[in-house]
Amino acid sequence: MYVGRFVVVAPEVGAYRVSSRSFPNREATGRQPGTVTVGPTEDAPETDNPYVEYNCLQQTARGTVIGNGSHVDPIAEKLSLGYPARDALAEPLLALDFEKDDYDTPRVAGVVGVDPADPSTNADGPGAVIGTVRRDALLVEEVTEPTLVATYEKDSPEAFDFSAVDAAGAAREAYDLEFEHEVCAVGVSGSAVDGFETAIVNGGDE
Repeated sequence: MYVGRFVVVAPEVGAYRVSSRSFPNREATGRQPGTVTVGPTEDAPETDNPYVEYNCLQQTARGTVIGNGSHVDPIAEKLSLGYPARDALAEPLLALDFEKDDYDTPRVAGVVGVDPADPSTNADGPGAVIGTVRRDALLVEEVTEPTLVATYEKDSPEAFDFSAVDAAGAAREAYDLEFEHEVCAVGVSGSAVDGFETAIVNGGDE
């Protein structure tokens, strides 16, 4: 099954994977502390597609944001400014809307390790929020167990069997899932209280 790009989010672990038929020559790179960027490999053909390169992970003091496009940065900014995680996720998704490509590709995102004081969650410990904006809907919800949302096929958040408990395991498990056309994956674990770890798996690492 081809589900495109997807996120898996739980209170203290999450992952993002690029799956692509059109632009497989991409990799994830840690550009600076707390930020991971998806972009073309050195041998990738040139393209003016605005959706090929973006920050897919941004750490903040109140949670780590993962997602499939330019919405990751404003979500992280709003989270840093003190917005509740639900609002920090919903407002940029609504403002930027689905991607204006040939497929009306949804935007997907999640926040892992949300500060327990955040009003968006009812958890005793760290919380998590997941969301997507499609042509026909904006969906944002708190999650307490691993939950997946993808750009195609699985484009509504759904509980998902995901066993990783650390960043390296999350990146590897997401990359190895039996969805077609894997390109690269990023994992994150931790919380706003204890700090975060991230990990990367690229197709060229095999």
